[in-house]
Amino acid sequence: MTPALEDLFAVLRFPSISTDSNHASDVRACAQWYVDKFKSMGLSVELCETAKHPIVLAKNEPVSGRKTVLIYGHYDVQPVDPIELWDSAPFEPVIKDGKIWARGATDNKGQHMAHLLGVEETIKEKGELPVNLIFLLEGEEEIGSPNLPGFLEERKEELACDVIAVSDTGMVAKGIPTLGYGLRGITCCEVKVNGPDKDLHSGLYGGAVANPATAAAQLIASLHDSEGKVAVEGFYDEVEPLADWEREMWSQVPGVSESDLLEVTGSPAVFGEAGFSSAERLWARPTCEVNGMWGGYQGEGSKTVLPSYACFKLSCRLVPDQEPEVIIARVQKHLEAHLPTGVTMEFTPGHSGKAYVADPHSEAGKAAQEALEEVFGRPPVLIREGGSIPIIQSMKEILGTDTLMLGLALPDCQIHSPNENFTVENFEAGIRLSKVLLEKLGA
Repeated sequence: MTPALEDLFAVLRFPSISTDSNHASDVRACAQWYVDKFKSMGLSVELCETAKHPIVLAKNEPVSGRKTVLIYGHYDVQPVDPIELWDSAPFEPVIKDGKIWARGATDNKGQHMAHLLGVEETIKEKGELPVNLIFLLEGEEEIGSPNLPGFLEERKEELACDVIAVSDTGMVAKGIPTLGYGLRGITCCEVKVNGPDKDLHSGLYGGAVANPATAAAQLIASLHDSEGKVAVEGFYDEVEPLADWEREMWSQVPGVSESDLLEVTGSPAVFGEAGFSSAERLWARPTCEVNGMWGGYQGEGSKTVLPSYACFKLSCRLVPDQEPEVIIARVQKHLEAHLPTGVTMEFTPGHSGKAYVADPHSEAGKAAQEALEEVFGRPPVLIREGGSIPIIQSMKEILGTDTLMLGLALPDCQIHSPNENFTVENFEAGIRLSKVLLEKLGA
């Protein structure tokens, strides 16, 4: 095994699950590994305490006149449940079929470790870096980065930079270099529909009082029309049309055709807002999705009750100019207006984050495209990502700096799911990309 893979395996063995307090010591131990690693590379490093999990901040000795590049990543990971669906232990990484299998392999340890190891190789080969470098690794991304914005505000002058590089996104297909220049935002909520003050016998009371589970289903059904368009009044008011060059480029991007989506998702058919391609729906149109719903008897066999309540969770993916607070207020107003008779509703807003978009044709964007083409041997495709990384917009607002999103994850990497994986090929390409990117940005 190469030294690079040994280092990656070392960090993958830490069960740094940020959402589970039982793993707080594992999160800290993982952070300490990075502190020791950065020190061994000759960088100055600081373990920065927050109200929850620490931030690791590393730098080289700045040189006047050089560009300053901030590389961001996160060392925390998602929980592993359901554990029985893993083919190998999630925190005992293995290589099989050319892939590294472990929790965090792609999201995000494998991707930011490629940058780290590219920096290390550059220092060993040339004795210095072509840029002033800031490495920022946080341990709370998977819980919404609650303490990072305050840290950025507090250290704003120290973190001033010309460009930010992040590899926490994906490639559209194997071998297709991909530069992301946008992310959808997000806003979430949980809804509880209340009826009688206890579960009732469905024979004695069904038909005489409202059923909260039925009411919840009616509310959910009211959110879309038959063609998948969100039916919430004002939902699309701030949505700007796509530029012609975007629609043209995306029409030629591989990996997002109907057949590609069906193969990756296992769905029987594609479905979505009429009048848009799958790529446009994924990257530039807002959505309102049901993430979970429950209520009443869930056990084996029948229990003929009328449940006292039913619940569901929603998340809306947002595009630029949509404000999370405004959209979730419109969703609440819609649900209140469509609430069936005989039930009441509790509405609880959840976490949120703004959408992000940058100019991929900027000086730094062109440098990133050149680096991707040099490493992968073909021009990159330019896309917006369907997912959300709220901290990228926060970094834009606080530091005033745009982010290059250099995705290395493949569509079947199964992040957040059992059997998460990262190809050895992309890990090694990421190391080369890190080296070339810093050269291009430095020039």
